[in-house]
Amino acid sequence: MKLAFTHLDKVYFPQGKITKGDLIEYYRFVAKRMLPFLKDRPLVIERYPSGIRSKGVYSKGFYQKNVQDYFPPWIKTIKVERSEKGEGNLVNCDQLDTLLYLVNLGTVTFHTWLSKKSQLRKPDKLVFDLDPPQGKFDLACEAALCLKDLLEGEYKLKTFLMTTGSKGLHVVIPIKPLLDFEEVRNFAREIAQMITDENPKLFTTNVRKTGRRGRVYIDVMRNAYAQHSVAPYSVRPTKEASIAMPISWKDLSSIHPKSFTLLNIHEMALSNPWRTFFTSAKKIPR
Repeated sequence: MKLAFTHLDKVYFPQGKITKGDLIEYYRFVAKRMLPFLKDRPLVIERYPSGIRSKGVYSKGFYQKNVQDYFPPWIKTIKVERSEKGEGNLVNCDQLDTLLYLVNLGTVTFHTWLSKKSQLRKPDKLVFDLDPPQGKFDLACEAALCLKDLLEGEYKLKTFLMTTGSKGLHVVIPIKPLLDFEEVRNFAREIAQMITDENPKLFTTNVRKTGRRGRVYIDVMRNAYAQHSVAPYSVRPTKEASIAMPISWKDLSSIHPKSFTLLNIHEMALSNPWRTFFTSAKKIPR
């Protein structure tokens, strides 16, 4: 099929003069690596049809979950249940054309569920979102290393690392889809509490910002049914057009929260530190 792209010269990121056409070309560039992390997962898209800045002010954009009537019939969908809202049909982005069609709609960021369509109630990955105080990225790095040591040392799980494109990090663990979300999140809570108890001056599980007092918030709340997490390689709606980028643990000491952007990504020699992600899933204890 031949996609019809529109308004390719529209500026989406004014600071870098990055256009919608630039955004489409970036997603075409990373599609081969990105699509395996989108395929067969309910998708939530974050759209900015006028760019992240419109008429001199930053746009809030909007999240879109359900497939709309104007979507072409070749777009695959996944039917999901929402206890309070009934059923919904979300996009299954399993091919390049679907990815680029969504970008042409003004999608900047892609978010996925933590489970696949075959077992929507049982996640196949676990996410720790490390949210440091502004300007304290080094604390997020320290929290990530503590998680790695505990999860790989004590529980023999494989950990993967990603910048969020904002100010923190995600530590992501592929798991076998054997437990439901409540069991998985309870495990995540216990892990977060363990490293917080060991380092109470550095880390916290306090949801309230007023209670964090300069500490890294270890967030496990995304590990729930119908919640979503930013997909690897997604562009974020920041003025720098930063990217949520998979990195290796050895790279942790040499990067900052927004090391990867649409302006520098084509100049960087990208490795593939998550190449074993899908073959590294293990059981977690109940």
